[in-house]
Order: sequence, then C-alpha cells, then structure tokens
Amino acid sequence: MSVRVQDAAFDAGAELNAFSTGDGVGAIVSFTGIVRDTDGALAAMEIEHYSGMTERAIQAIVDDAMARWKLQDVLVIHRFGRLVAGAPIMMVATKSAHRADAFAAADFLMDYLKSRAPFWKKETTADGSTWVAAKDVDEDALSRW
Repeated sequence: MSVRVQDAAFDAGAELNAFSTGDGVGAIVSFTGIVRDTDGALAAMEIEHYSGMTERAIQAIVDDAMARWKLQDVLVIHRFGRLVAGAPIMMVATKSAHRADAFAAADFLMDYLKSRAPFWKKETTADGSTWVAAKDVDEDALSRW
C-alpha cells in the first residue's frame, strides 16, 4: 500500500506500470483525476492540507478498503499546491485477483477522497479567488458506502 501526498507532478502511466506487477493479479483498476476548467475562467486551483494529518486520514480509509475487499495492493496519490487546468490532481489504483473487488474499492476510495479527505481547495480566476464548497452530489455518493 502506498499513500503519497505531494506537490510534485506525477506520470499516471508510469505509476500504473510500476503498480501493475505481482503474482495472482487478475484486475487492476485505476482512476486519475484532472483539474478541470468548466467555464474557461480558471487560472489555477490551490490545494492546502495539513501534513501528517492528511496522510493518516487517507491511510485509514485505505486500511478500511483493504478490510472490505480482497485487495492485493492500493495506491493513492494526491497533489497539493498550485495546479493549472489539465494537470493530474490525484490517482487511485487497486489490485485484486478479481475485477469486482478492484472496481468497488477504487470507487469507494475515490468517493472518500472527493468528500472526506482533509484538503482545502481554492479556485482562482481573473475575478479573484473562492474556496470550493462541498457538493451534495459528492456527499450522496459517499452515503452508499
């Protein structure tokens, strides 16, 4: 298991290739989140966190996923700092003997990261900066677990 919270960019393809080894692997599921600019006005997204606390919180949910599903490995990468539209912001990968466990665990982890991981996001446009508020749709997604 690997949980990394970092300011540096990452190469999702290289990360997935490195993750995709091992005996008895039948399924690997990965998701890479990208900073999106829905209306063409985003100059940057700034992500803040408390070092140590964030990693512990994500590790706890990874441990929960490992207990819920038969997984061989999990990778979670989440960036912080100033990110521009189109930049990878996070990645989740799960490895299992069977696809159902890999898909379910990846989905669970992504829902958690979107709604509960202790990150604070601020969007900057030409009009100024605003903190990103939690969305009901993200809370609803988490409630199914």
